Amino acid sequence: MSTKSPKDFFKPLAVGAPAPVTEIPMGPSRMIHFFPAHNAKMRSKVPDMATKVDVLLANLEDGVPADDKEAARAGLLDVGRSVDFGTTQFWTRVNSLDSPWGLDDLVASVTEIGAALDVIMIPKVEGPEDIHYVDRLLAQLEAKAGLTTPILIHAILETARGVANVEAICGASPRMQGLSLGPADLAANRRMKTTRVGGGHPDYVVRDDPNPDDESAPRATYQQDLWHYTIARMVDACVMHGILPYYGPFGDISDGEACEDQFRNAYLLGCVGAWSLHPAQIDIAKRVFSPHPDAVAQAQRVIDAMGDGTGAIMLDGKMEDDASVKQCRVVVELARSLAARDPELAGAYGFNA
Repeated sequence: MSTKSPKDFFKPLAVGAPAPVTEIPMGPSRMIHFFPAHNAKMRSKVPDMATKVDVLLANLEDGVPADDKEAARAGLLDVGRSVDFGTTQFWTRVNSLDSPWGLDDLVASVTEIGAALDVIMIPKVEGPEDIHYVDRLLAQLEAKAGLTTPILIHAILETARGVANVEAICGASPRMQGLSLGPADLAANRRMKTTRVGGGHPDYVVRDDPNPDDESAPRATYQQDLWHYTIARMVDACVMHGILPYYGPFGDISDGEACEDQFRNAYLLGCVGAWSLHPAQIDIAKRVFSPHPDAVAQAQRVIDAMGDGTGAIMLDGKMEDDASVKQCRVVVELARSLAARDPELAGAYGFNA
Protein backbone atom coordinates (compact mmCIF):
# COMPACT_ATOMS: atom_id res chain seq x y z
CA MET A 1 0.00 0.00 0.00
CA SER A 2 1.26 3.49 -0.86
CA THR A 3 2.57 5.62 2.01
CA LYS A 4 2.26 8.84 0.05
CA SER A 5 0.64 11.62 2.05
CA PRO A 6 -2.77 12.76 0.80
CA LYS A 7 -1.42 16.33 0.92
CA ASP A 8 1.11 15.39 -1.77
CA PHE A 9 -1.31 13.58 -4.04
CA PHE A 10 -2.15 16.70 -6.04
CA LYS A 11 1.38 18.00 -6.41
CA PRO A 12 3.10 17.72 -9.81
CA LEU A 13 5.36 14.68 -10.17
CA ALA A 14 8.01 16.63 -12.07
CA VAL A 15 9.41 20.15 -11.81
CA GLY A 16 7.64 22.32 -14.36
CA ALA A 17 4.74 19.93 -14.93
CA PRO A 18 1.18 21.26 -14.62
CA ALA A 19 -0.68 20.72 -11.36
CA PRO A 20 -2.88 17.60 -11.37
CA VAL A 21 -6.61 18.04 -11.77
CA THR A 22 -8.72 17.79 -8.62
CA GLU A 23 -11.92 16.80 -10.43
CA ILE A 24 -12.41 14.84 -13.65
CA PRO A 25 -14.31 16.72 -16.39
CA MET A 26 -17.75 15.17 -16.86
CA GLY A 27 -18.44 16.31 -20.43
CA PRO A 28 -20.47 14.16 -22.84
CA SER A 29 -18.68 10.93 -23.76
CA ARG A 30 -21.44 8.65 -24.96
CA MET A 31 -19.18 7.12 -27.57
CA ILE A 32 -15.42 6.79 -27.92
CA HIS A 33 -15.12 6.46 -31.68
CA PHE A 34 -11.99 4.67 -32.87
CA PHE A 35 -10.18 5.35 -36.14
CA PRO A 36 -7.00 3.59 -37.34
CA ALA A 37 -4.33 6.28 -37.28
CA HIS A 38 -2.21 4.54 -39.96
CA ASN A 39 -5.02 4.70 -42.54
CA ALA A 40 -4.79 7.92 -44.59
CA LYS A 41 -8.32 7.53 -45.95
CA MET A 42 -9.75 7.29 -42.45
CA ARG A 43 -7.64 10.23 -41.25
CA SER A 44 -9.13 12.36 -44.02
CA LYS A 45 -12.57 11.81 -42.49
CA VAL A 46 -11.55 13.00 -39.02
CA PRO A 47 -12.61 16.69 -39.39
CA ASP A 48 -16.14 15.64 -40.35
CA MET A 49 -16.26 12.82 -37.82
CA ALA A 50 -15.26 15.20 -35.04
CA THR A 51 -18.57 17.04 -35.50
CA LYS A 52 -20.58 13.84 -34.94
CA VAL A 53 -19.06 12.19 -31.87
CA ASP A 54 -18.26 13.04 -28.27
CA VAL A 55 -14.79 11.45 -28.24
CA LEU A 56 -12.57 10.66 -31.23
CA LEU A 57 -9.70 8.27 -30.58
CA ALA A 58 -6.65 7.66 -32.76
CA ASN A 59 -5.84 3.98 -32.37
CA LEU A 60 -2.20 2.86 -32.34
CA GLU A 61 -2.65 -0.56 -30.70
CA ASP A 62 -4.75 -3.65 -31.50
CA GLY A 63 -6.02 -3.58 -35.06
CA VAL A 64 -2.85 -1.89 -36.34
CA PRO A 65 -0.42 -4.39 -37.94
CA ALA A 66 3.11 -4.44 -36.52
CA ASP A 67 4.51 -3.11 -39.80
CA ASP A 68 2.19 -0.09 -39.56
CA LYS A 69 2.91 0.96 -35.97
CA GLU A 70 5.29 3.75 -36.99
CA ALA A 71 2.83 4.97 -39.62
CA ALA A 72 0.05 5.00 -37.03
CA ARG A 73 2.13 7.14 -34.68
CA ALA A 74 2.93 9.54 -37.54
CA GLY A 75 -0.76 9.65 -38.44
CA LEU A 76 -1.68 10.54 -34.87
CA LEU A 77 0.77 13.43 -34.91
CA ASP A 78 -0.55 14.65 -38.26
CA VAL A 79 -4.14 14.68 -36.98
CA GLY A 80 -3.16 16.36 -33.73
CA ARG A 81 -1.39 19.16 -35.60
CA SER A 82 -3.95 19.74 -38.34
CA VAL A 83 -7.48 19.19 -36.98
CA ASP A 84 -9.57 21.58 -34.90
CA PHE A 85 -11.65 19.33 -32.66
CA GLY A 86 -13.78 22.10 -31.18
CA THR A 87 -15.67 20.70 -28.20
CA THR A 88 -15.01 17.08 -29.19
CA GLN A 89 -12.48 15.29 -27.01
CA PHE A 90 -9.37 13.94 -28.77
CA TRP A 91 -7.84 10.77 -27.34
CA THR A 92 -5.31 8.18 -28.41
CA ARG A 93 -4.81 4.55 -27.45
CA VAL A 94 -1.10 3.79 -27.29
CA ASN A 95 0.50 0.37 -27.44
CA SER A 96 0.86 -1.64 -24.23
CA LEU A 97 3.62 -0.75 -21.79
CA ASP A 98 5.46 -4.02 -22.46
CA SER A 99 5.44 -3.62 -26.25
CA PRO A 100 8.29 -2.29 -28.44
CA TRP A 101 6.20 0.77 -29.31
CA GLY A 102 4.55 1.90 -26.06
CA LEU A 103 7.29 4.20 -24.80
CA ASP A 104 7.79 5.95 -28.14
CA ASP A 105 4.01 6.37 -28.46
CA LEU A 106 3.88 8.18 -25.12
CA VAL A 107 6.91 10.36 -25.78
CA ALA A 108 5.75 11.45 -29.23
CA SER A 109 2.15 11.99 -28.17
CA VAL A 110 3.01 14.33 -25.31
CA THR A 111 6.01 16.20 -26.71
CA GLU A 112 4.63 16.65 -30.23
CA ILE A 113 0.87 17.20 -29.82
CA GLY A 114 0.28 17.17 -26.08
CA ALA A 115 -1.70 20.40 -26.13
CA ALA A 116 -4.23 18.80 -28.48
CA LEU A 117 -4.71 15.60 -26.48
CA ASP A 118 -7.27 15.24 -23.72
CA VAL A 119 -6.72 11.62 -22.71
CA ILE A 120 -4.27 8.79 -23.35
CA MET A 121 -5.78 5.29 -23.16
CA ILE A 122 -3.45 2.66 -21.70
CA PRO A 123 -4.25 -0.96 -22.61
CA LYS A 124 -3.82 -4.07 -20.48
CA VAL A 125 -3.42 -2.27 -17.16
CA GLU A 126 -2.90 -4.87 -14.45
CA GLY A 127 -2.23 -2.86 -11.32
CA PRO A 128 -1.57 0.59 -9.85
CA GLU A 129 2.14 0.25 -10.66
CA ASP A 130 1.31 0.62 -14.37
CA ILE A 131 -0.51 3.88 -13.68
CA HIS A 132 2.28 5.14 -11.39
CA TYR A 133 4.80 4.60 -14.20
CA VAL A 134 2.71 6.42 -16.79
CA ASP A 135 1.82 9.17 -14.32
CA ARG A 136 5.45 10.05 -13.60
CA LEU A 137 6.49 9.76 -17.24
CA LEU A 138 3.68 12.03 -18.42
CA ALA A 139 4.64 14.65 -15.83
CA GLN A 140 8.24 14.64 -17.07
CA LEU A 141 7.13 14.87 -20.70
CA GLU A 142 4.61 17.62 -19.95
CA ALA A 143 7.34 19.65 -18.26
CA LYS A 144 9.62 19.10 -21.25
CA ALA A 145 6.86 20.18 -23.66
CA GLY A 146 5.82 23.18 -21.55
CA LEU A 147 2.21 22.03 -21.24
CA THR A 148 -0.06 23.93 -18.88
CA THR A 149 -2.86 21.34 -18.62
CA PRO A 150 -2.25 17.72 -17.61
CA ILE A 151 -3.17 14.89 -19.97
CA LEU A 152 -5.51 12.39 -18.34
CA ILE A 153 -5.19 8.59 -18.27
CA HIS A 154 -7.85 6.06 -19.26
CA ALA A 155 -7.16 2.40 -18.47
CA ILE A 156 -8.58 -0.73 -20.09
CA LEU A 157 -9.48 -3.75 -17.97
CA GLU A 158 -8.32 -6.68 -20.09
CA THR A 159 -6.92 -9.19 -17.59
CA ALA A 160 -8.14 -10.99 -14.50
CA ARG A 161 -5.38 -9.31 -12.50
CA GLY A 162 -6.58 -5.92 -13.68
CA VAL A 163 -10.12 -6.70 -12.55
CA ALA A 164 -8.82 -7.96 -9.20
CA ASN A 165 -6.89 -4.68 -8.75
CA VAL A 166 -9.59 -2.40 -10.17
CA GLU A 167 -10.05 -0.27 -7.03
CA ALA A 168 -6.30 0.35 -6.70
CA ILE A 169 -6.05 1.21 -10.40
CA CYS A 170 -8.86 3.76 -10.12
CA GLY A 171 -7.18 5.46 -7.16
CA ALA A 172 -3.61 5.34 -8.47
CA SER A 173 -3.41 8.91 -9.81
CA PRO A 174 -5.36 12.17 -10.04
CA ARG A 175 -4.94 11.73 -13.81
CA MET A 176 -7.28 8.75 -13.88
CA GLN A 177 -10.16 9.75 -16.13
CA GLY A 178 -11.92 6.41 -16.39
CA LEU A 179 -11.91 2.73 -17.24
CA SER A 180 -13.17 0.69 -20.18
CA LEU A 181 -13.99 -3.00 -20.23
CA GLY A 182 -11.96 -4.95 -22.80
CA PRO A 183 -14.07 -8.11 -23.13
CA ALA A 184 -12.09 -9.96 -25.82
CA ASP A 185 -8.68 -9.87 -24.13
CA LEU A 186 -10.29 -10.40 -20.73
CA ALA A 187 -12.16 -13.47 -22.01
CA ALA A 188 -8.90 -14.93 -23.33
CA ASN A 189 -7.02 -14.17 -20.12
CA ARG A 190 -9.76 -15.74 -17.99
CA ARG A 191 -9.91 -18.75 -20.33
CA MET A 192 -13.59 -18.08 -20.97
CA LYS A 193 -14.95 -20.30 -23.74
CA THR A 194 -16.29 -17.61 -26.03
CA THR A 195 -14.85 -16.20 -29.24
CA ARG A 196 -17.19 -13.20 -29.34
CA VAL A 197 -16.07 -9.61 -28.77
CA GLY A 198 -18.54 -8.50 -26.14
CA GLY A 199 -22.17 -9.47 -25.86
CA GLY A 200 -23.77 -12.60 -24.53
CA HIS A 201 -23.46 -16.24 -25.54
CA PRO A 202 -26.32 -18.59 -26.44
CA ASP A 203 -24.97 -21.27 -24.10
CA TYR A 204 -24.84 -19.00 -21.02
CA VAL A 205 -28.41 -19.46 -19.84
CA VAL A 206 -30.80 -20.17 -17.00
CA ARG A 207 -33.62 -22.65 -17.58
CA ASP A 208 -37.20 -22.87 -16.38
CA ASP A 209 -38.06 -25.59 -13.88
CA PRO A 210 -39.64 -28.75 -15.30
CA ASN A 211 -43.38 -28.73 -15.79
CA PRO A 212 -44.69 -30.88 -12.89
CA ASP A 213 -47.61 -32.02 -15.05
CA ASP A 214 -45.50 -32.87 -18.09
CA GLU A 215 -41.84 -33.59 -17.50
CA SER A 216 -41.26 -33.98 -21.24
CA ALA A 217 -42.54 -30.48 -22.02
CA PRO A 218 -39.96 -28.06 -23.46
CA ARG A 219 -38.37 -25.79 -20.86
CA ALA A 220 -37.69 -22.18 -21.79
CA THR A 221 -34.16 -20.81 -21.50
CA TYR A 222 -33.02 -17.23 -21.03
CA GLN A 223 -29.64 -16.00 -22.21
CA GLN A 224 -27.60 -14.24 -19.53
CA ASP A 225 -25.05 -11.41 -19.62
CA LEU A 226 -21.47 -12.69 -19.41
CA TRP A 227 -20.22 -9.24 -18.38
CA HIS A 228 -22.68 -8.21 -15.68
CA TYR A 229 -20.36 -8.90 -12.73
CA THR A 230 -17.33 -7.23 -14.28
CA ILE A 231 -19.18 -4.11 -15.40
CA ALA A 232 -20.85 -3.71 -12.00
CA ARG A 233 -17.53 -4.08 -10.19
CA MET A 234 -15.88 -1.61 -12.56
CA VAL A 235 -18.69 0.93 -12.08
CA ASP A 236 -18.43 0.71 -8.29
CA ALA A 237 -14.67 1.22 -8.37
CA CYS A 238 -14.96 4.18 -10.73
CA VAL A 239 -17.71 5.91 -8.77
CA MET A 240 -15.78 5.36 -5.53
CA HIS A 241 -12.86 7.33 -7.01
CA GLY A 242 -14.82 9.95 -8.98
CA ILE A 243 -13.88 8.68 -12.44
CA LEU A 244 -15.93 7.43 -15.39
CA PRO A 245 -16.81 3.84 -16.41
CA TYR A 246 -17.30 2.80 -20.05
CA TYR A 247 -18.32 -0.35 -21.82
CA GLY A 248 -15.77 -1.26 -24.49
CA PRO A 249 -16.23 -2.78 -27.96
CA PHE A 250 -19.07 -4.78 -29.44
CA GLY A 251 -17.48 -6.74 -32.26
CA ASP A 252 -20.46 -7.85 -34.38
CA ILE A 253 -20.97 -4.73 -36.48
CA SER A 254 -23.80 -6.39 -38.42
CA ASP A 255 -25.90 -7.02 -35.29
CA GLY A 256 -27.04 -3.57 -34.29
CA GLU A 257 -29.86 -4.90 -32.12
CA ALA A 258 -27.56 -6.97 -29.90
CA CYS A 259 -25.08 -4.08 -29.77
CA GLU A 260 -27.84 -1.81 -28.53
CA ASP A 261 -28.83 -4.36 -25.90
CA GLN A 262 -25.26 -4.64 -24.60
CA PHE A 263 -24.81 -0.87 -24.55
CA ARG A 264 -28.10 -0.44 -22.71
CA ASN A 265 -27.16 -3.01 -20.08
CA ALA A 266 -23.99 -1.02 -19.44
CA TYR A 267 -25.90 2.28 -19.38
CA LEU A 268 -28.41 0.98 -16.83
CA LEU A 269 -25.57 -0.29 -14.63
CA GLY A 270 -23.94 3.16 -14.61
CA CYS A 271 -21.59 3.39 -17.60
CA VAL A 272 -21.41 6.79 -19.30
CA GLY A 273 -20.53 5.54 -22.78
CA ALA A 274 -19.12 2.78 -24.96
CA TRP A 275 -16.67 2.33 -27.82
CA SER A 276 -17.90 2.66 -31.40
CA LEU A 277 -15.82 0.72 -33.90
CA HIS A 278 -17.91 1.57 -36.97
CA PRO A 279 -20.03 4.61 -37.89
CA ALA A 280 -23.14 2.42 -37.56
CA GLN A 281 -22.50 2.17 -33.82
CA ILE A 282 -22.29 5.94 -33.27
CA ASP A 283 -26.04 6.51 -33.43
CA ILE A 284 -26.63 3.43 -31.26
CA ALA A 285 -24.36 4.81 -28.54
CA LYS A 286 -25.85 8.28 -28.87
CA ARG A 287 -29.36 6.91 -28.51
CA VAL A 288 -28.62 4.51 -25.65
CA PHE A 289 -26.46 6.78 -23.49
CA SER A 290 -28.83 9.76 -23.82
CA PRO A 291 -31.80 9.52 -21.43
CA HIS A 292 -35.12 9.07 -23.21
CA PRO A 293 -37.21 12.27 -23.22
CA ASP A 294 -40.04 10.49 -21.39
CA ALA A 295 -37.63 9.43 -18.64
CA VAL A 296 -36.33 12.99 -18.32
CA ALA A 297 -39.84 14.42 -18.13
CA GLN A 298 -40.88 11.92 -15.45
CA ALA A 299 -37.69 12.52 -13.46
CA GLN A 300 -38.30 16.28 -13.53
CA ARG A 301 -41.91 15.69 -12.49
CA VAL A 302 -40.77 13.76 -9.41
CA ILE A 303 -38.22 16.43 -8.52
CA ASP A 304 -40.84 19.17 -8.82
CA ALA A 305 -43.38 17.23 -6.76
CA MET A 306 -40.87 16.53 -3.97
CA GLY A 307 -40.27 20.20 -3.23
CA ASP A 308 -37.25 20.41 -0.93
CA GLY A 309 -36.44 16.75 -1.59
CA THR A 310 -37.24 15.48 1.92
CA GLY A 311 -40.10 13.38 3.21
CA ALA A 312 -42.22 11.09 1.04
CA ILE A 313 -45.16 11.48 -1.35
CA MET A 314 -47.41 9.27 -3.45
CA LEU A 315 -47.25 10.01 -7.17
CA ASP A 316 -49.20 7.88 -9.66
CA GLY A 317 -49.60 5.23 -6.99
CA LYS A 318 -45.84 5.00 -6.32
CA MET A 319 -43.96 6.12 -3.26
CA GLU A 320 -41.32 8.75 -3.95
CA ASP A 321 -38.82 9.91 -1.32
CA ASP A 322 -35.39 11.49 -1.04
CA ALA A 323 -33.73 8.46 -2.67
CA SER A 324 -36.12 8.85 -5.62
CA VAL A 325 -35.07 12.46 -6.02
CA LYS A 326 -31.40 11.49 -6.07
CA GLN A 327 -32.08 8.93 -8.80
CA CYS A 328 -34.09 11.45 -10.78
CA ARG A 329 -31.40 14.11 -10.52
CA VAL A 330 -28.90 11.70 -12.10
CA VAL A 331 -31.17 11.49 -15.15
CA VAL A 332 -31.95 15.22 -15.38
CA GLU A 333 -28.37 16.36 -14.83
CA LEU A 334 -27.12 13.99 -17.53
CA ALA A 335 -29.81 15.24 -19.89
CA ARG A 336 -28.85 18.87 -19.28
CA SER A 337 -25.14 18.21 -19.82
CA LEU A 338 -25.87 16.49 -23.14
CA ALA A 339 -28.38 19.11 -24.23
CA ALA A 340 -25.84 21.89 -23.69
CA ARG A 341 -23.88 20.50 -26.66
CA ASP A 342 -26.76 19.05 -28.70
CA PRO A 343 -29.57 21.44 -29.73
CA GLU A 344 -31.65 18.54 -31.06
CA LEU A 345 -31.59 16.85 -27.67
CA ALA A 346 -32.31 20.15 -25.93
CA GLY A 347 -35.46 20.44 -28.03
CA ALA A 348 -36.49 16.84 -27.33
CA TYR A 349 -36.07 17.43 -23.60
CA GLY A 350 -37.95 20.73 -23.70
CA PHE A 351 -34.95 22.68 -22.42
CA ASN A 352 -35.28 25.31 -25.19
CA ALA A 353 -38.68 26.47 -23.93
